[in-house]
Amino acid sequence: MLLTFVIAYLAVTIGIGLLAARRVHGAKDYLVAGRSLPLYMNVATVFATWFGAETVLSVSATFAKDGLNGIPGDPFGATFCLVLAALLFAKLFYRLNLLTIGDFYKVRYGKSVEVLTSVAIVVSYLGWTSAQLTALGLVIHVLSAGSIELNHAIMMGAAVVLVYTVFGGMWSVAFTDLFQSVIIVVGLVLVAWLVGGNAGGFEKVVAQAAADGKFDMFPADMDGAAWWAMAGAFFAFAFGSIPQQDVFQQMTSAKDEKTAQRGTILGGLLYFVIAFIPLYIAYAALMAHPELKALFESEDARTIQRILPDLVLGKMPLWAQILFFGALLSAILSTASGALLAPTATFTENVLKPFVPRMSDRQFLLLLRVILVTFTACALLFALNSTSTMYEMVQNAYNVTLTGAFVPLMAGAFWRRANTQGALLSVLSGVGTWLALTLLGLETLVPANLWGLLASVVGMWVGSLLPSLVRNQGQSVVSALHHASGAHHGAKDAPVK
Repeated sequence: MLLTFVIAYLAVTIGIGLLAARRVHGAKDYLVAGRSLPLYMNVATVFATWFGAETVLSVSATFAKDGLNGIPGDPFGATFCLVLAALLFAKLFYRLNLLTIGDFYKVRYGKSVEVLTSVAIVVSYLGWTSAQLTALGLVIHVLSAGSIELNHAIMMGAAVVLVYTVFGGMWSVAFTDLFQSVIIVVGLVLVAWLVGGNAGGFEKVVAQAAADGKFDMFPADMDGAAWWAMAGAFFAFAFGSIPQQDVFQQMTSAKDEKTAQRGTILGGLLYFVIAFIPLYIAYAALMAHPELKALFESEDARTIQRILPDLVLGKMPLWAQILFFGALLSAILSTASGALLAPTATFTENVLKPFVPRMSDRQFLLLLRVILVTFTACALLFALNSTSTMYEMVQNAYNVTLTGAFVPLMAGAFWRRANTQGALLSVLSGVGTWLALTLLGLETLVPANLWGLLASVVGMWVGSLLPSLVRNQGQSVVSALHHASGAHHGAKDAPVK
């Protein structure tokens, strides 16, 4: 019965996505839904894209094991990212009338920086997308009682997401996100009520969690290394996830700049509130069924992510199973579709297109779909060969953009002296420092990603102030806004080129 429901749910999701695909008439519809989403759809898209598998399965299990101290990046860093991005960039991005975030680097710094930062952004999505595919495969594997091997289940899940995303793009993402947001909220609230009741009620669960120190974000026995590790995790999410195409396309798909800003803030706050529900469920599950703590002892870090699926399947009535897996599938599918579309847009527009400039809109749309299939295959290979938890995969992904794209974005938007030379040095020194420390396995008190961020800041500052050996190829934000305004009046919604 449960497996039948899951199959029916996947079929309905695919159907909604394919119906939405009828609205796609060109690349702009495919990537930013024609810049026409109302506030409620914009909020749903922000919330559903960020509320992924790692929130339900991995972050909740990490909280049950380590408390808030173990999850500074998500939901705290992630929510900070969305609010900060909305306040600093929503109106700017909307007014610039660009197609991708990579276009900002092109306008501000020129083609070379555009390609470098866009490659960093695309690479960062491998971990995030792979986490969602891994989760979808885990659900299929668990529901089949192990009859479908995990890697085969991951491949099946990837095929489902690919089918509706490849045809409908952002329109499919928007409509399925709206549907999936309702399922997530309703499903998790009812499951929390049931699991919490089995553990003695809300007050007892919260009191026990407090007594066990699960709410101690900064325990008294934290040493210097723990403080720095927490800072590294927080910065990876809070700053590393700002220069991401999914954040950009959610903002610029809104119907106007006020909706872009309000939708992102409201979506981020909704995400923060709802993210605590699976944390509550996971801890209540351990209180009601202490035997689940045995999952923490596995050498495979991914095993702790089975706490909630094992609990629901083994201890819950059918209606609760349907609600939980409906919410879980919604969280996975909504995030996975957005995570596939975002790098596809950036790679096609900002890495490939500069080398093939003469392309009709129809050819560009076809190329977008080909690249989406290709990126799905790459993410699938990554998922099949990783043993990290989904939380770890996402955090590692954001380190790429933290060290390679965040500083050029901030400097480009708010420092007039930032130039092409500074941006190039920032990207190369930031990513180079982080990779060198990580690959060489050098252990320092300060995490490698923060050393990379510092190197990126220094590179931007030194490169922009030194005599120019590299000619500045970009324009100021003021010029870009003037250009965008002129292009908008001359040809409605034409992207800045």
